[in-house]
Amino acid sequence: MSTLPDTVSLVASVFVQGLALSLGLIVAIGAQNAFVLRQGLRREHVGSVVLFCAVADAVLIAAGVMGMAQALGERPGLARALALAGAAFLAVYGWQALRRARQPQSLRATEGGAGLSRKAALAQAAAFTLLNPHVYLDTLLLVGSIGAQQPAALRGWFVAGACTASLLWFGSLGFGARWLAPWFARPRAWQVLDGLIGLTMGVMAVLLVRHALAGV
Repeated sequence: MSTLPDTVSLVASVFVQGLALSLGLIVAIGAQNAFVLRQGLRREHVGSVVLFCAVADAVLIAAGVMGMAQALGERPGLARALALAGAAFLAVYGWQALRRARQPQSLRATEGGAGLSRKAALAQAAAFTLLNPHVYLDTLLLVGSIGAQQPAALRGWFVAGACTASLLWFGSLGFGARWLAPWFARPRAWQVLDGLIGLTMGVMAVLLVRHALAGV
């Protein structure tokens, strides 16, 4: 019978896994992040845009984890195969991040251009979020299959961690835009971020492999 400290430690570990995985996938130089940063710089419908992006991620993550859990519930062999495939993906993703860390990059968002209505801003946020095929690979398949590996009682904490990462990232990007924009415009900052992401993804890949082989 597990003690309360053991339970708390396990919950915290699963929560942090979801948080780290989601952050590793979402922190990237891309159109969606540039758009949120732009809206933050303009101080235009920031709350609505941040909330939309975070909620969209949360819905897709929850759907992925719960859907995968149901699909894999009676298929331990498939679950193990997906865990190993996920580990391979994370290893490659981490390796790519470490390669990017050697190359200068930056995220810039200008304040120019005509202002957007709230409806137009949300429409653009929806397009950048939902028309990107990678979002479905990341949330429904990758995060979903990894979250489904967690014990049933802890999956909610994994989802909570992953959703918290989205909310923290988009909130920081939108509401902290004026402070973060100069930082994100420096290639060195992204090199450090990519280095951390690469190491995090490598560690998570190793943990996934251990989890998959433990059931053999």
